[in-house]
Amino acid sequence: METARLLADLDPDQRRAVTETTHPLCIIAGAGSGKTRVLTRRIAYRVAVGTADPRHVLALTFTRKAATEMGTRLARMGLRDRPHVGTLHAMAWAQVRIWSHDRGTTLPSLLQHKGHLLRELPGRGHLPVPELASEIEWAGARDISADDYPSAAHQEDRRVSAPFEQVASLIVEYREAKRRRGVMDFDDILRTCADLFDEEPGFARTQRWRFRHLFVDEYQDVNPLQHRLLSGWLGDRTDLCVVGDPHQAIYRWNGADAGYLLRFAQDHEGAAVVELRGNYRSTPQILHLAGAVLGPGAARPLARRPAGDPPVLVAYGDEHEEARGVARAARTLHGPGTRWDSQAVLVRTNGQMKPFEDAFTRARIPFRVRTAEPLAGRADIGAALRHVAPGDGHPLRTVVVDLDDYVAEQQAARGRDGQRSEALEALVRLAREYSAMEPEATVGDLRGWLMTAMGLDGPGGVDAVHLVTFHAAKGLEWPVVHIAGLEEGFVPVSYAKTPEAEAEERRLLHVAITRAEQTLRISWASTRTMRDAPVARRPSRYVDALAAAKADLDALMTMDPGEGLARSRDALRTAVADDLDRALLDELHAWRARVARRAGIAPAVVASDRVLGDVARHRPTDRAALGAILGVGPMVVDTHGDDLLGIVSAHAAAAGAP
Repeated sequence: METARLLADLDPDQRRAVTETTHPLCIIAGAGSGKTRVLTRRIAYRVAVGTADPRHVLALTFTRKAATEMGTRLARMGLRDRPHVGTLHAMAWAQVRIWSHDRGTTLPSLLQHKGHLLRELPGRGHLPVPELASEIEWAGARDISADDYPSAAHQEDRRVSAPFEQVASLIVEYREAKRRRGVMDFDDILRTCADLFDEEPGFARTQRWRFRHLFVDEYQDVNPLQHRLLSGWLGDRTDLCVVGDPHQAIYRWNGADAGYLLRFAQDHEGAAVVELRGNYRSTPQILHLAGAVLGPGAARPLARRPAGDPPVLVAYGDEHEEARGVARAARTLHGPGTRWDSQAVLVRTNGQMKPFEDAFTRARIPFRVRTAEPLAGRADIGAALRHVAPGDGHPLRTVVVDLDDYVAEQQAARGRDGQRSEALEALVRLAREYSAMEPEATVGDLRGWLMTAMGLDGPGGVDAVHLVTFHAAKGLEWPVVHIAGLEEGFVPVSYAKTPEAEAEERRLLHVAITRAEQTLRISWASTRTMRDAPVARRPSRYVDALAAAKADLDALMTMDPGEGLARSRDALRTAVADDLDRALLDELHAWRARVARRAGIAPAVVASDRVLGDVARHRPTDRAALGAILGVGPMVVDTHGDDLLGIVSAHAAAAGAP
């Protein structure tokens, strides 16, 4: 690999993230900033310059889709040896299974669904099974014992329809029931692997020798149990690179702790932090609304795409009218040569989907509700494995080629009907990965590993509009996004009572908005049927900020660019004192016009006339001096500081100043 080719199409922030030599490294990567490109290029770059051995690279993420994308990109870069890429659960399961196999012991089988076991717990009473499962998973993610659950749940203001002490007792019952049945759940996989690092020095030495270069994606989603496991893999070494975005921290309710990302520099002495400020996914208009949701103090990304369609905000009479309106808009936006799956309808809760399912059915618009079914549970996956293997004990390495041939035949047949199966393609990739990682694995071992791999979804396959919740949409993107049901009680959700929970709801809406690439529609209903009766609804509290941002964009569209620029320049020239460097002022003014034009916003939003005048007058040489100028806040310094200081420095050099 040529390093020049790896760096050629990167912007300055991305290039620094790829080439930074400091370890540990934290990359702050907002939505659409090219984080997967940067992470894979960094791995390939380090291999190319000889600071990493691909056989000893461990790259971890949270979804099979993301892991597949990372692996595919690395393969295209021509690495002679493949790095180990996978989800945290899948990699932990593989390592625990190898350890067990080497000692001649048998691991418990994986419990795919908790429901049946939880229903049989004697102490459950009337506590709903989904609610109990959620609390068990939260306690597992937080890595707390049953004894500590009541105080921790009280501190976090957990909403459970049973006393915390009863839930603690049920956690004990559940763990005992698993032991009797000889099963383990997904949290047990992580806990077992983390415990081995703590209790088995030989296991820890082997793992740290095998995986010397650690890369972790979506670091804002790490929970305490996962962090303990990652710390076990890292040990006392520093070769760690993490990527995350605090604005996409939306799983606190499920045990995630974005503090691991925010405190990275404090927790890892000598660490470097690089921020990717550009957004290559969404138009400037969409980013303007996404930023408005976060509030005035949040850092805003730089739009790297041309201006697009103005976002649309629509109020409907009730949820059925809203669903019909979205269906009509979807048909209108389904132009010649476009696919239905280029559009998605995003809602906050699963319960909001039914009107859209009905409306799309009546309109004869194909749709699909996105799911995250484990690959092992899919009928087509089971059929493929049964076709190539006489039994679960058959060596995996002997059937991989047959599996490849079978899937190729199936895909060829599907292709004649215009469809292909991403799941079958994923099966072949996963079988090869697992066989390479564990040469003695059997088909039964592969089945266990597949239970840790979520089904692949997203554009492709069936051509249909996607109906997706905000949470399930994370990591995906579509040219056209309809955000529906933006009402109080849904956005924010009714049980988000604390400031922390409300802040997470803001971030969740920000995530939903930034799934849109080109076209964004946002709607809500004035009434909604609840318990068979119409109930008046109020627009979400975030609608005011969105409407104000939309008004800014509408005003910009009606402004004569030439007239506005001339008026701004005249006002600036008459408002400044004689000691102002007018040549530098012209350069600053030209820069502001370029940024505003690229972002599709008014020039004054980038920087006011007074700020430009003070920069030209005081000529700051560092960020502290720039930040001392009245009107230049931390957001301006973070977003435009390098540009402004660079212009001042270049002007001084051209003028021969010391």
